Amino acid sequence: MGLAGQSEPDLETSRLLSSTTTHEATPNKIPQDKGHFAYIIYFTLGLGYLLPWNAFITAVDYFSYLYPGASVDRIFAVAYMLVGVVSLFIIILYSHKSHVYVRINVGLCLLALSLLIVPIMDAFYIKGRVGLYDGFYVTVGAVALSGLGDALVQGGIIGSAGELPDRYMQAAVAGTAGSGVLVSLLRIFTKAVYSQDASGLRKSANLYFSVSIVVMFICVVFYNVANRLPVMKYYSDLKVLAVTEDEEVKGPLTGSVWRSTLWDIVGRVKWYGFGILLIYIVTLAIFPGYVTEDVHSQILRDWYPILLITGYNVFDLVGKCLTAVYLLENAKIAIGSCIARFLFFPLFLGCLHGPKFLRTEIPVTVLTCLLGLTNGYLTSVLMILAPKIVKLQHAETAGTVLVLFLIVGLFAGSILAWFWVI
Repeated sequence: MGLAGQSEPDLETSRLLSSTTTHEATPNKIPQDKGHFAYIIYFTLGLGYLLPWNAFITAVDYFSYLYPGASVDRIFAVAYMLVGVVSLFIIILYSHKSHVYVRINVGLCLLALSLLIVPIMDAFYIKGRVGLYDGFYVTVGAVALSGLGDALVQGGIIGSAGELPDRYMQAAVAGTAGSGVLVSLLRIFTKAVYSQDASGLRKSANLYFSVSIVVMFICVVFYNVANRLPVMKYYSDLKVLAVTEDEEVKGPLTGSVWRSTLWDIVGRVKWYGFGILLIYIVTLAIFPGYVTEDVHSQILRDWYPILLITGYNVFDLVGKCLTAVYLLENAKIAIGSCIARFLFFPLFLGCLHGPKFLRTEIPVTVLTCLLGLTNGYLTSVLMILAPKIVKLQHAETAGTVLVLFLIVGLFAGSILAWFWVI
């Protein structure tokens, strides 16, 4: 499945057209994605909505220095994911009463605001001083705000991509991996350039937040430009047509009708969501905690975890890009592969307590890269396939439901990470 723009209906567009009954009301020729601009926009949006979280968690060394009595990383994770799960649940319940365009724009603004809070507070209040815990509470509030923004944006972007041909979902999902690669490169740069003392940590944190703020403003511009592109207008018109016909058949979408429709959507995509849930339980139970705390290298020393994290992120991106070349269309095999990833637990455990040859850098690096590759590819496969099994007018909700499964998997995996390696 290539990335080139298309001028004639392909299999994916045929699916979209078949979800409506008034085919003659749709244009015969699909507008081209000139310069792959729409694809680039969706990739950038996928990259953007995860950058705030990556900025907060990558700067955790600086926050731990400022607030030595706080369990910074764990509190950040709970605040971000708990707000994200609750927000997504509410969004799904009431998505029929709101417009995705508004939700995404509000979410992008909240993400930008959450990023602005930390450097502004650092410049005018904290100023690198240790122990000002009022600043910590404000920072946790900013993390929670970014969790709300992420729920609005991620749910909306993945949802809207579900209404489009496969390449746009692939772009958005690949963008999330691009976010990890960007942050890893920034981490390597700051470690190489800045001293690892209080001043260096402060400069590093400010760099993470500055780059993220710039990217967020680019995302705001890109998203609002995307809605004006002919190719996006084409598929938007298809959805409007499908919704109109659905209302003519079933009547207005009242509360009881929506609840029934929602349960039907959840029932259709639940196994895909279950696969995504398993993917992130396994991944977060191992990464990044295992590679930052449990394995060590006398050769690479403190560069070892940074290089392992970078390797994971690069191969996660590779996996999410591979679906543009080959898409596994058998959902049973994909979900079975998600279950098979539990084999990573004994394999990584062997790298801690197994034979000597397993407790070296090469096996750990290979396994970490495979963890990223399978995480990326299987996530992309399930995200692409699931929205296609519901009607076009319900694809947005299906995509948002999948994001809820993903966030729950992240939360469960991050909790499991505290216990599985003893």
